[in-house]
Amino acid sequence: MTALYAMPGNQAFADQLALHGGQPRRELQLHRFPDRESLVKVAPPLAHEDVAIVCTLADPDAQVVPLLMAAATLRELGAARVGLVAPYLAYMRQDTRFHAGEAVSARIFGQLLGEAFDWLITVDPHLHRYHSLDQVYPLDGRVVHAAARVAAWIGQHVVAPLIIGPDGESEQWVRDVATRLSAPFVVASKERRGDRDVEVTLAGIERWGGHTPVLVDDILSSGRTMIEALHRLDLQASPGPVCVGVHGIFAPGAIEQLRAAGASRIVTSNTINNDTSLIDISEDVAAVLGELGRSQRPPQ
Repeated sequence: MTALYAMPGNQAFADQLALHGGQPRRELQLHRFPDRESLVKVAPPLAHEDVAIVCTLADPDAQVVPLLMAAATLRELGAARVGLVAPYLAYMRQDTRFHAGEAVSARIFGQLLGEAFDWLITVDPHLHRYHSLDQVYPLDGRVVHAAARVAAWIGQHVVAPLIIGPDGESEQWVRDVATRLSAPFVVASKERRGDRDVEVTLAGIERWGGHTPVLVDDILSSGRTMIEALHRLDLQASPGPVCVGVHGIFAPGAIEQLRAAGASRIVTSNTINNDTSLIDISEDVAAVLGELGRSQRPPQ
């Protein structure tokens, strides 16, 4: 059985994992000194016990140092294997050197966590130029897919959905979700000029009058791509559009801007806990955690 430790802000998700999988929960405390250094304190694991730290990495720069301290301390105190449950995995977008001199953040971050942990569970990492997680992370990596939960939520809450991908990278998500719902889908084309400067073209949308537009993407951060897609919709000819994301990072003002652009509802999964986290994927993560624990047991 794998004991669970939750970094601050991840207690609710860890509690759900323990509820679904029956894993014991252990105490982890983090103290920030006035100089912003950190002190981590953990309840010692049982001798030769497997442990997992639950830590979604939506704010990685502030979290990684205490996370690495926690992992190292648990190993020093006798943990057999130390795993990481990171429902959201940061630093996946910069997966190549786009301009001379840039750091390839995905690979560097993967090496850093790969040296600290024996295994990793995450939800729908932003794999664009990589085919699998093990191309970036030198450990036993497991990926949980949220499409079934996203489709189930849409099926329960949206009438006659038209699934829309706000850019080409989202096509894998919208095709999967639309197929599960037997719903039509369209994918926009995007030209990005900067972090908050994008131009979106949405062709053929006029064919689906009367359907509810549901914009689906893996990550909602600045929201600019979805905002531009919302601007391309004829809001007078269709029910209020719904924006659905797997990971709701939400830069300051992003939710307000999405609503101002016409979104009637904004929904994400609980990989990152916020007011939009209405799609619970903890049971699916717990199932993979249980499989991983069983695969690590020594033969009897």
